[in-house]
Amino acid sequence: MLPYPAIDPVAVSFGPVRLHWYGVMYIAAFLAAWLLGRCRAARPGSGWTADQVDDLATWAMLGVVLGARLGYILFYDLDTYLADPLEVFRVWNGGMSFHGGLVGVLSAALWWSLRHKKRFLDVTDFVAPLVPPGLFFGRLGNFINGELWGKVTTVDWGMVFPGAGELPRHPTQLYEAGLEGLLLFTILWVYSRKPRPLGAVSGLFAVLYALCRIGVEFFRLPDPQLGYLFFGWVTMGQVLCLPLLLAGVLLLAHAAYEKRHPSRDRVVLDDGSVVWIKRR
Repeated sequence: MLPYPAIDPVAVSFGPVRLHWYGVMYIAAFLAAWLLGRCRAARPGSGWTADQVDDLATWAMLGVVLGARLGYILFYDLDTYLADPLEVFRVWNGGMSFHGGLVGVLSAALWWSLRHKKRFLDVTDFVAPLVPPGLFFGRLGNFINGELWGKVTTVDWGMVFPGAGELPRHPTQLYEAGLEGLLLFTILWVYSRKPRPLGAVSGLFAVLYALCRIGVEFFRLPDPQLGYLFFGWVTMGQVLCLPLLLAGVLLLAHAAYEKRHPSRDRVVLDDGSVVWIKRR
């Protein structure tokens, strides 16, 4: 058994103002995505500029925060927030949903793509490799908060979490940080270094995230206010991953077809921008 490193959830205090580690992790997530986005934009023939990355990052950040919070409320704990509406603003207590954040960032990406006349899937393909670092930092925040722990276990790396009884449990926050964060980032970053068919990077992200999340959910305790939804083992997280998995499979299938039967040619202009010319 490994000792749980009990960390004060407050990272820094300035008089009455307290900055929680959960907030620090969100700041780190946004900074990582922004810097990596600028790195991607600097690649020759990327079709992106630093200014576009800055603008998109601003709207995506807003979409993630609002979507993640509203998603958690709607999917996981509506009754609590109806009883105490002010709890909506206490984000340091946790309560952020990946799937809600995904809807939020996709909404921001759609709005941004229409505004800048870029194809929606071009935007999501660009953004997809930037998401896993945020997932990594978010799960570290869950770990520091001592929340979202796993089932009781006898493995050597089990931990006794505060408020979870005296038995060691799977540190599922770290499982997700490693799988959905580090592993997924490595795969997507390497895969996206070469031009890929439209939707391929987005589809790969959707499939891999869904599989990782569904797998970890077997070791993680469900939210107590929900429990298991079906058959005594299906969780809300797994249910929400099913449409994501299906969408990813469809995107990969479309990308594979497009690779064999391309309908457009990718042309890099002198200024580094990219246009797609439809074949006749």
